[in-house]
Amino acid sequence: MTTDRRRTRTEAPAAPFGRALCAMVTPFTEAGALDLDGAQRLADHLVARGCDGLVLSGTTGESPTTSDAEKEELVRAVRAAVGDRVTLVAGVGTADTRHTVELARAAAKAGADGVLVVTPYYSRPPQEAVEFHFREVADASDVPVMLYDIPGRTGTAVATDTMLRLAEHPGIVAVKDCSYDLLGTQKVLSRTGLAYYAGCDEQILALCAIGATGYVSTVANVVPAHVRTILDRYAAGATREATDAQLGLTDLIDRMMNTPLPGTVTTKALLTTLDLPSGPPRAPLRPASQETTDHLRAAYERLTGAPA
Repeated sequence: MTTDRRRTRTEAPAAPFGRALCAMVTPFTEAGALDLDGAQRLADHLVARGCDGLVLSGTTGESPTTSDAEKEELVRAVRAAVGDRVTLVAGVGTADTRHTVELARAAAKAGADGVLVVTPYYSRPPQEAVEFHFREVADASDVPVMLYDIPGRTGTAVATDTMLRLAEHPGIVAVKDCSYDLLGTQKVLSRTGLAYYAGCDEQILALCAIGATGYVSTVANVVPAHVRTILDRYAAGATREATDAQLGLTDLIDRMMNTPLPGTVTTKALLTTLDLPSGPPRAPLRPASQETTDHLRAAYERLTGAPA
């Protein structure tokens, strides 16, 4: 017999990892080494400007090109910098269940409050295998699990029925939603207590309006307070102002996330112009061109009113 975890309509969404989470970039030196000092400074900057959770070694954090040891070092360094002021969620998802379990255990030992587990990619597993993978990781993990549904990158969506069954697992508490399946998301929200986090910046307000908890934002690397404003205004019942805050980010979101370049590349380009730790992306990713960087900076200035 399973426990009914559904919320009533009057209950606020659960927030196991906070509400305003930033998918933090992983700073590197110009030589390509992991920049732990830069990671600590960037984390402290983000926390001071409204982030109540940081997601490390996710897509934006270039997890495919960082080693297991670097992932663990990053969690330890950022935990030392931010203390217990915010939650840390470590990306541990791989295409290999055994490897993912190992990374989840290592992240917990390093100080992570939770782990982000993406659908196994490339092999395109059927739904039974997807469910088995997530359950194996959750069973072995010492910290709560946030599922990461991003079929545009993995090639496999987490079907609604699969998500409903996974919601029964006590260790699976949240979802980073990049599915672009609003009806599927609404079905899960209406029938479970899973905490949903918008993983696409343009959908923050839309998902909050149907019961999502908050966001895991890439754009928050550069304008954390502006992104946070959407949540704060909506929570205060100021829906028109929340809409204005979401719409005000449209140009910057478009230029950072709706281009042929990955968000990691555009984010690092803009952070560099702001004199914040970032460094170059690791190959095969390449830095943005100067023209692209100039357009990004112009969009940032239009939003923030910063001088040229």
